[in-house]
Amino acid sequence: MIEELKRGLGHISEGYADIRYEVWRTTSINMINGKIEVASTHVISGGSVRYYHRGAYGFSTFTRLEDIEGAVRSAENLAKLLKPKQEVVLKPQSPVKDIVEPKVSINPNKITFDEKVELVKKYHDLLTGNDKFVAVSVTYGESLLTRYFVNTEGTEIIEERPYCGISGSITGRDGNLLQRAFRSFGDLRGYETVLRREADFEEIKKDVLDLLRADKVEGGVYTVILDPQIAGVFIHEAFGHLSESDLIFRNEKLKEIMTLGKDMGTDLLSVVDDGSLEGERGFIAYDDDGIKSRKNYLIKNGKLVGRLHSRYTSSLMGEEPTGNSRAVNFNYMPIVRMTNTYIENGTETFEGLLEGIQRGLYVLGALGGQTELEMFTFSSAKAYKIENGKIGSPVRDVVLSGNVFETLKNIDAIGSDLQMYGGLGGCGKGAQVPLPVSDGAPHIRIKNVIIGGR
Repeated sequence: MIEELKRGLGHISEGYADIRYEVWRTTSINMINGKIEVASTHVISGGSVRYYHRGAYGFSTFTRLEDIEGAVRSAENLAKLLKPKQEVVLKPQSPVKDIVEPKVSINPNKITFDEKVELVKKYHDLLTGNDKFVAVSVTYGESLLTRYFVNTEGTEIIEERPYCGISGSITGRDGNLLQRAFRSFGDLRGYETVLRREADFEEIKKDVLDLLRADKVEGGVYTVILDPQIAGVFIHEAFGHLSESDLIFRNEKLKEIMTLGKDMGTDLLSVVDDGSLEGERGFIAYDDDGIKSRKNYLIKNGKLVGRLHSRYTSSLMGEEPTGNSRAVNFNYMPIVRMTNTYIENGTETFEGLLEGIQRGLYVLGALGGQTELEMFTFSSAKAYKIENGKIGSPVRDVVLSGNVFETLKNIDAIGSDLQMYGGLGGCGKGAQVPLPVSDGAPHIRIKNVIIGGR
């Protein structure tokens, strides 16, 4: 395959170009209320060509290898038609030749389709058995991406990324009240990830019953403890996207806000994006520019020290590529995206986080949310009152909102129990969704958080 792609590059008359070719093998199984609704396997393949000319990329896709030459010519012609406002010279990169093979405990390809269906049925059965449960769903998802990358500088990369994940959800009803609880697990560690999840699925049942008996939260300003999952979603959605440099250089207000060296919080806080974390869902050995992934500090001891770059944005802004040029698949142009984004560990115990809180909330999981530049709103999956330093009764419909930069400065304690989450689904930006990512954090404590409620 590499030799065929290199022959395609032979049609380039001058300048820089790259070709990305992908083969996707996917499996999906979904069971809803005792019935298999989806049971499918697919193989999809295709590629794309990028040609770079004086600050502009021409982009063209193909599905048949015999069409590479035409795609190359199309990308070159498109690039030369574009008139960018600013000419940018891509920084030269040393060529790379590498083959990256997956490190998995149990290869999902070695498990029969029938065994996967039986696993879904087993977990589905665990979620039934209560007349308050009106909808039960379990979904298994699997994909093996084989990715080939070559460019005119001599880089040749072959990489495999095997994903495997499972999720479960219950919608419960008590009178007119509807509540939903769910869990989702997934990463690149192999079929082992979806096995022995019985206790996790039992927890879904407990969660939805807790939510049905919970009081609606009283609105106000609270000290909150975020669990690792919602803290990870917060740092990804509310801060991570602001670190993507293709957004920064287009937005003058964001440029001013995201000035390197600026104080973002106490010296307790460090935030990282690291695509080199093997096994995590956001792991990539190389990005879609052929740049090796690495650990990138965004905040270090409370100060803004970095941002995420593609090869183009790093050249535009006079910085170094960070390995964050990513596309959902070959049909899309790579843009700047996160990989595995997380808050680093602190030193506090969970009991230490609780200490001194007279009236607060312990907030767990994330149902969803939205951001608008530095403003955010998130809904939690569940929450509990904190009274006199102790976990109390459950509350529901907890919505957190505020300014991300004020909120970061209000983080006054960080736990030592970092956890990463992948799961089914992924990150969205523009028209490109779902992109495989992970996010995470230890437990964190935040003062003066606005909570919507009754």
